[in-house]
Amino acid sequence: MMDLNKELIVLKNMTVKELRQKYSEVFGEETNARNRQYLIKKIAWRLQANAEGGLSERARLRAKELVDEAELRVRAPKTFSVENPPDRTTVHSYKKDQRLPGPGTIITRKYKGKMIMVTILENGFDWDGKKYRSLSGIAKDLTGTHWNGFKFFNL
Repeated sequence: MMDLNKELIVLKNMTVKELRQKYSEVFGEETNARNRQYLIKKIAWRLQANAEGGLSERARLRAKELVDEAELRVRAPKTFSVENPPDRTTVHSYKKDQRLPGPGTIITRKYKGKMIMVTILENGFDWDGKKYRSLSGIAKDLTGTHWNGFKFFNL
């Protein structure tokens, strides 16, 4: 167990290149991974499994049963084609926020001595001739920092 702890500490000080080499030693195959934390976790898991034993035979059998029951697809079906995607229509519905008055209403707020007037639209907001998706976007453009739009406009 002490050797395992030492090996885990050594892993944390390795470069990605060294970790990839260690991965090859431990797993017996190369990896395309270059994420340092991922490599450390995978190698540490394998080292621990080797030192203390992996899954029990019962756990392995159960995992195999689950995989056999699942209808996993490794490759796209032969009829699948990116060039001829199926016809699909995406419908976006916007749920009106109950804190907002109806479309056409003008919200006002005084900011740095200037009166800000925002018109509520059916699907967004209009300020200074520009359409926004949220009040927060308007507040950010005005102040240069992130604001909760409802708080900024006192709604």
